[in-house]
Amino acid sequence: MSIAWQRFHAAALSLARSGSVKERLHRAYRQHLADLDASALPAEVRGDFLALGRALTREKPMRGEDAVAATIRKLSNAEVDDLAGSMIELYGYLSRTNEADANSEHVAPAAAISPTAARVIPLFAEARS
Repeated sequence: MSIAWQRFHAAALSLARSGSVKERLHRAYRQHLADLDASALPAEVRGDFLALGRALTREKPMRGEDAVAATIRKLSNAEVDDLAGSMIELYGYLSRTNEADANSEHVAPAAAISPTAARVIPLFAEARS
């Protein structure tokens, strides 16, 4: 399981949490992707990742904020949706390549061993007779 996949997985989960789409995009990028080294990504998507970073840091910040916050504040909702979609597309690509690597090594797919994998939790006690 690659560090890039882990970071994008965490970013995708951040995008799925509560809050406005602008807040979720800011959190996903700042907490999980901003410091990710592009060389950790497959060559096929490095350019897309770098473009995402440039798109999210293009504005000059005001006092007390970072470039990501400044940029997201100025983006339209449609632009934010597009950037969030790009982040998910990169995650999808990494998931497919991660699964292919795991299958070629005869290892369980990452989702099967992830500590955040879905678990079934019974909501009602079993009826006993």
